[in-house]
Amino acid sequence: MITSTSEGVEETDFSEKDKSGALKGIKIVDLTRVLAGPFCTMILGDLGADVIKIEAPGGSDETRGWGPPDVGGESAYYLCTNRNKRALTLNLKKSEARDVLRHLLKDADVVINNFRTGTMEKWGLGYEALAEINPRLIYASISGFGQTGPYKDVPGYDYIVQAMGGMMSITGSEETGPMKVGVAIADVATGLYATIGILAALHERKQSGRGQMIDLALFDAQISLLVNVASNYLVSGNTPKRYGNAHPNIVPYQLFSAADIDMVVAVGNDGQFRKLCALLGKEEWGHDVRFATNSSRLAHREELCGLLQVELSKRPAAEWLALLTDAGVPNAPVYDLKQLFDDPHVQAREMKVEMDHPTVGSIPMVGTPLKLSRTPVQIRQHPPMAGEHTRDILLEHGFGQEQIEQWIHDCII
Repeated sequence: MITSTSEGVEETDFSEKDKSGALKGIKIVDLTRVLAGPFCTMILGDLGADVIKIEAPGGSDETRGWGPPDVGGESAYYLCTNRNKRALTLNLKKSEARDVLRHLLKDADVVINNFRTGTMEKWGLGYEALAEINPRLIYASISGFGQTGPYKDVPGYDYIVQAMGGMMSITGSEETGPMKVGVAIADVATGLYATIGILAALHERKQSGRGQMIDLALFDAQISLLVNVASNYLVSGNTPKRYGNAHPNIVPYQLFSAADIDMVVAVGNDGQFRKLCALLGKEEWGHDVRFATNSSRLAHREELCGLLQVELSKRPAAEWLALLTDAGVPNAPVYDLKQLFDDPHVQAREMKVEMDHPTVGSIPMVGTPLKLSRTPVQIRQHPPMAGEHTRDILLEHGFGQEQIEQWIHDCII
């Protein structure tokens, strides 16, 4: 069992910590698959909720087969978002299985799904129907384009949404053309928004005693990620261009080539720029009317960055990084993932953890960024095999062993 605690927070006595987690007692029924939904429910599970992952018999989360790489019969992709859950199988195409689900939802706090728009309603499992059997139920629905609007019936995948949602138009350079982000960023953002929405609804329920529906769209989440770039467009009316590894509003704030490898220099204000100039032995640049302010540096971006590149190419990156850090100028090496996970700070922050799995053995996993001092996150449960806990969960909910075996025989569970 692994416990993550925050550095810099005054430690309390271990006996005062609640090892059950901040969401102890919250029951989540998870009907999602792939990334956005499972990412959300993993976060809730990390925080202590009891998450019941429901798939069709045999396992219907497509990511189980999204390898290699895989280990012990499980794909790395599936493993990344499914810890701290228990697994139950239900064939929701059969009415008996839907009745079982309704029974599970009578005392659930949250149900979350990412079926295509209208599927849950077709099965009699829409929000209004479920609210009749559990008025306190929080019902989160994730789809590509949401439950309303002209595109509500269009299936949405992260790549599609990055293209339509403006992200690819600002990612890459003029030479590369449009580029997607290296991870499924729309899915990840939607999972985070789903988590925020669910936590907000749980808080509001304390006052009202009632649940509510949360309508989450990958498309909406992607648009929200445009942040300052979208604001620039809305204010100016100018369509943004692709800046590659540079920044549309700040100069110098980009990738440079040292004598050996690339590095990032991220100057955030005029004072930092003058420190950079002094370090380069070019103090006069800090007072040059072309470069003295960020707005003037923006106007002379190519000229300035060309001059900086000449100077930075004279020494190896390690020397520059040390000098820049000492001078208080933000900088960074460009890590690959081996360098990242070997970094002592990553290890100190427990952003790489290990846990046991019945078929895999020890699994290396990304840790959690949530560092709670009194209710620390604990990694309690390995990413479950399909239906691994079906019998246990159904027995907990009052179903008899004979009935369970009959459902297994009839391919209902």
